[in-house]
Amino acid sequence: QVQFVESGGGLVQPGGSLRLSCVVSGSIFSVLGMAWYRQAPGKQRELVATITSRYSTNYADSVKGRFTISRDNVKSTLYLQMNSLKPGDTAVYHCNAEPALPSWGQGTQVAVSS
Repeated sequence: QVQFVESGGGLVQPGGSLRLSCVVSGSIFSVLGMAWYRQAPGKQRELVATITSRYSTNYADSVKGRFTISRDNVKSTLYLQMNSLKPGDTAVYHCNAEPALPSWGQGTQVAVSS
């Protein structure tokens, strides 16, 4: 069973940066399309960014130009570099395959506030 362990969240001021990491267990990481999702309080989970097994990327309009998704297939790790953070980016961030697998990790909390 594939498992996801996210880390790197925290409290940051508007305009700041964070780098999220997600270690994926199992041996199939390199062939999976992967994604970062986020869920803000009282809102549904939304897709933030995707990266295919061939490193093609796509972003939600709300984060385009500010976030960068990347992957390291040797380390089975997914990353999300987040720059120019806004209060609206406050959420719990999860990684998963794209389309998502049934199991989800705990996520990592990102809070953007002055």
